[in-house]
Amino acid sequence: MHAPSDSHWAAVKHILRYLKGTTSYGFHITRDSSFVLHGFTDTDWASSIDDRKSTGGYLDFFGQTSIS
Repeated sequence: MHAPSDSHWAAVKHILRYLKGTTSYGFHITRDSSFVLHGFTDTDWASSIDDRKSTGGYLDFFGQTSIS
């Protein structure tokens, strides 16, 4: 943050271009959707036989729509 390089600025421009192209994106909520937030997660502790690293993931729903 104190001395950003050209590659940092290129990454920032890339992110801003991406965001500019997604301004019309959103998630669709129907009238019969419930306004309930559900979250699911799963982890697998040190199961990789090559490097013994753990993996994990999550999924969040707002009603029936996946939001993350």
